Amino acid sequence: MPATGFVSPPLCRDHDPGRGHPERAERLVHLGEHLASVGLLAEVENGASRAATPLELARVHSAGHIERVRSACLSAPLALDGDTAVSKSSYAAAQHAAGGVLTAVERVLRGDWHNAFCAVRPPGHHAEQDAAMGFCLFNNVAVAAAALRHEHGLARVAILDWDVHHGNGTQHLFERDPSVFYASLHQWPLYPGTGAAEERGLGAGEGATRNCPLPSGSGDAQWLRALEDTLLPELEAFRPEFVLLSAGFDAHRLDPLSGTCLSAAGYAQMTRRMLELAARSAHGRLVSVLEGGYHLEALASCVETHLGELVTWSAS
Repeated sequence: MPATGFVSPPLCRDHDPGRGHPERAERLVHLGEHLASVGLLAEVENGASRAATPLELARVHSAGHIERVRSACLSAPLALDGDTAVSKSSYAAAQHAAGGVLTAVERVLRGDWHNAFCAVRPPGHHAEQDAAMGFCLFNNVAVAAAALRHEHGLARVAILDWDVHHGNGTQHLFERDPSVFYASLHQWPLYPGTGAAEERGLGAGEGATRNCPLPSGSGDAQWLRALEDTLLPELEAFRPEFVLLSAGFDAHRLDPLSGTCLSAAGYAQMTRRMLELAARSAHGRLVSVLEGGYHLEALASCVETHLGELVTWSAS
């Protein structure tokens, strides 16, 4: 029986956006220590990863953007915008974050793993074709979705983004593409100000974008209802061949960057629903990718329940 894969490239810890920044290396350090202490790392298969190549990044990012990030890191420390800064090691970290997700996708496609979780940073879903923003340098999930379409030949890829902040970059990269369905649960209003319910895609991609903006103070019941009543029926109708999760855990009630009130148990319920969708439509093929989550204890607790669901599903 294929196991659940776990990918967390050590180089991802080397990205340093500066003292006091919420997207800090301790997120992965504490998470790894916690998962080891509860025995979960013994239940997954750790996977060696690689750097994404410039060609793989260029499926979703402009050559100019890739070069600007590389050059900025050579001159680091340097701020790319008010939220996003880089250090000397950030380019390699970002390459390995995207490459770690590509590795997970490849191993799930081969049948080595049933599903996988990628504990990577910097996060990705705010990164646009031609710009870094919102702590994100390269769009890790988008790079994987593009590889699934153009390298591996899949016809339909679904992305569910449950980070508390809307994934503007991912939506914009695929909003004209009917082969990639982008669905998002997020707090509204909140950074980056995109993700209205009326945003349904453009041109040939109209209908392949679905946003569920939810008010501050919403909790497990409201988010699960939006997933079950609004997003899942459309995802089911899309019939994805592979499911990607932009798994931010910053909608937890303790997170300092949001006003949403999810619990670790709520994340577990949403995980089960997505595993059920993948089982019905995509031969169980699902890869989850860490996005936000800035309270260390809350992040560790949420990933424990989330990863535990992936492991349980693989063993069943």
